[in-house]
Amino acid sequence: MTLISALPASDSYKSSGKGSRPSAFAVSELATASFGAVGQELARLVAALNLAPKLPEVSVDHRLASLWYGYSFKPKGWQIPSLWDAIAGDYQASDGWIRLHTNLPHHRAAALTVLGAKADRDAVAQALKTWSIADLETAIVAEGGVAAAMRSRSEWLDHPQGRAVSREPLIGWHSPRRVTLRNRPEATAQRPLAGLRVLDLTRILAGPVSTRTLAGFGAEVLRIDPLGWDEPGVIPDISLGKHCAYLNLKSPGGLMTLQALLSQADVFVHGYRPGTLDALGLTKLKRDELAPNRVEVTLNAYGWQGPWSTRRGFDSLVQMSAGIADAGRAWAKADTPTPLPVQALDHATGYLMAAAVLSAMAEAASGNSIMLAQLSLARTAELLAALAKSETDQKITDATTADYTQQIETSGWGEGHRLKPALTVGSAKMSWSLPAAKLGTAQPAWPSLSN
Repeated sequence: MTLISALPASDSYKSSGKGSRPSAFAVSELATASFGAVGQELARLVAALNLAPKLPEVSVDHRLASLWYGYSFKPKGWQIPSLWDAIAGDYQASDGWIRLHTNLPHHRAAALTVLGAKADRDAVAQALKTWSIADLETAIVAEGGVAAAMRSRSEWLDHPQGRAVSREPLIGWHSPRRVTLRNRPEATAQRPLAGLRVLDLTRILAGPVSTRTLAGFGAEVLRIDPLGWDEPGVIPDISLGKHCAYLNLKSPGGLMTLQALLSQADVFVHGYRPGTLDALGLTKLKRDELAPNRVEVTLNAYGWQGPWSTRRGFDSLVQMSAGIADAGRAWAKADTPTPLPVQALDHATGYLMAAAVLSAMAEAASGNSIMLAQLSLARTAELLAALAKSETDQKITDATTADYTQQIETSGWGEGHRLKPALTVGSAKMSWSLPAAKLGTAQPAWPSLSN
C-alpha cells in the first residue's frame, strides 16, 4: 500500500514563485509542500478512477500557497471580526510566559475563575504575577480551560508529551478494512470529487481547511455544529463551498439525524478528542455498522499517545508548548513570545488531512485496504521544526490586488474577493460552487439527496 505518510518530494510536483513568510521556521516551504501533498494524492485518485489517460501533473504556486495559510478572503466594504477575545494572549507570570486562549465563553470563564480576576486585561495580568507558569497551566486545564506555558524546544522534547509526540507518525493509519467506493458518475478529470459526500464535524481551523480543500475539487461538504455555535473571526474564511447546519447531538432526534447523515456519507472528518464520539454512542463499531465504506480522518491538538492526548488545544497553544514561540523569540531577538506569522500548524494539518482522505480513496479505488487516519497539531509542529528553510530575501506578507480573483464572492456577510487558487492537478483547478456561508443557514440533510 502507498498511503501517504510524509510530505512529497519537491521534485514530484511543479512549483512556481518565490519568497517566504518571515519566520524562524520554514512556513512557506511547509505551505507549498502541503499543497503538493494534496495534489499528489488527488492525481493518484484521478489515475485510480481512470478519469484521465495518464497521471495528472501537479502544480503549486508557492506565493499563493503561503498566502492561503493566512486569510483567503478580502471583504469589500466591511470587516471580518477579530479572531481573538480581549483577554486572550500572552502574559508574564512569576517565572515565565503563558498564553491564555479565551475565545470560547467557557474557556474564558475557567481562566478567570482560577485567577480570581474580573474580565479585564490589566486585572488578569496583575493576578498572573503570583503564579508559576506550570501551576497556572495545570490549574486552568483542570478547571476545563485551555492555556499553555512557553517552553523551549529542548524542554518540550524532554517533556513526557513531547517524547510521545516525537514517536508518532506524521499520519497514523489504524484499523485496516476493505471498502467499496460508491460510484460517482459526476466525477471528471476537471472535478474529480464531484458527487462525494463529506460529513464535517470539525471546528476552528485545521479540520475546516481540509474540507474546504475537498470542496474546492467538487465535494459536497455538510458541516454540522451545535445550536448557536459561531466562530466569527474565521467562518468567512473557511466555510467556503460548504453547507452549514446546526444539530443538537445531545438530543435523541439530533443523534438519529447525525447517524442517518453518516450512513449516507462517503467521508467523515472530525476533530473530537478521544472518547467523545464513544460518549455519543458513535463508537467505531457503530460507525462501521452505519457507514462501512466510509473514509475517516480525524485530528487532535497534542497527539494520540502520552499524558496530554486528551488535552484541549489550539494552534497558538501548541506553538507555546512545543518551543516554536520561544525559538521565534530568539530568532527575532525579542523579549516576548514570537509565534509563527500565521497559524501554520492548523493549515498544514488541514491540508494533510485532505491529502489523507484522497490517499485512502486512491487505495480503495485500487482494491487495497484503507485505514482510519489520525493527525495532530503537535506532530505537525515536529514536521515544521525539521523542515529546511530556503534562503531568500523576498518576503511574503500581505496579499496584493493581483493575488485575488476579479470575481465578486457574495458571502453570508457581504461581498469580497477570494485569493486565487494555489493548486492545479492536470485539468482540475480549485473552484467553489458556493460562497462562504454563515453557520446554521442550511438544513442537516444532504442537498443532493433532498431534491
